[in-house]
Amino acid sequence: MARQLRIEFSGAYYHVFSRGNNRADIFCSDKDRRVFLDLLEILSERFAVEIHAYVLMDNHYHLLLRTLEPNLSNAMQWLGTTYTLHCNTKNSKTGHLFQGRFKSILVENDQYLTQLSFYIHRNPLRAGLAGSLAEFKWSSYHYYVYPKTPPPWLKTDLILSMFHSHKDPHKAYRSAIKQYAEQQSSPVEEIRHGFIYGSEKFADFIKDRYLAPQQQDTDLPHLNRVLRSEAPDSLAEKLADLLNCDIQDFKNRARLAGQDRDKRDVMIYALWETSRYSNPKIGELVGLSYSAVSKRIHDARSKVKSSGENRVKQIYEELMTRIKI
Repeated sequence: MARQLRIEFSGAYYHVFSRGNNRADIFCSDKDRRVFLDLLEILSERFAVEIHAYVLMDNHYHLLLRTLEPNLSNAMQWLGTTYTLHCNTKNSKTGHLFQGRFKSILVENDQYLTQLSFYIHRNPLRAGLAGSLAEFKWSSYHYYVYPKTPPPWLKTDLILSMFHSHKDPHKAYRSAIKQYAEQQSSPVEEIRHGFIYGSEKFADFIKDRYLAPQQQDTDLPHLNRVLRSEAPDSLAEKLADLLNCDIQDFKNRARLAGQDRDKRDVMIYALWETSRYSNPKIGELVGLSYSAVSKRIHDARSKVKSSGENRVKQIYEELMTRIKI
């Protein structure tokens, strides 16, 4: 079966969803769902992705997001792989968790985003998981209909701005989603060409801009338009120069301490942040195992995000003033 067509560009909006292999559950507990939400936070930071709505069902999820860089495939591959590793480790299993690759629909603008947010938030009712939307806590619905402060990675302002003329946008959204439930049609019935949700004009623009014959890959109909300002290997060397360290030295020395270790960890974290390097590739560069790289990333991220002062955070902030990754 041919892979689903992917069109990626900066600022693109997508409805993304993925189902468990053989329709099996991908969320077996509240802890699983909390882990997935934690991963959405990391995905938002690492891949410059805005998340506008979500729902976590039993055997699938839906996301409404915007990619600030043309990197949807990289971002979702990381999310799927990382969450699968969590589940397999927890259950002492191996193999696939999800049924094939994720599905994505390109969305035109905020008007269509609003309709899709209604569709996404009503999933628990259609599946019979809750008697009312308010009963189901694993979606972004509550942040739209109540004046609750959303987590920093969840962007509700854009869709709520569609109700700015109302005194209470949250109440207006709640009323609108009820009206949506009475409609006969569904957004999934209005998808154009199998992957575009928007007007005919928008669909024609996408076809002309991205599906011209000279741009199609006859072997693999997958348009990956990720643009890089610098080759990955060049970036690694550039980071090493800015940190005044030697990558080869990291590989030659079995143990590092003090500032050498902190510089290595900052470099590992910076490379990971760019999304251009997998953990195994970073491990090859610095002479660490996959699990050791994962631990260094986790520790460095905790220190960089810490409200207190520490040497890793200081080195990282100095690096960021000198290079934009």
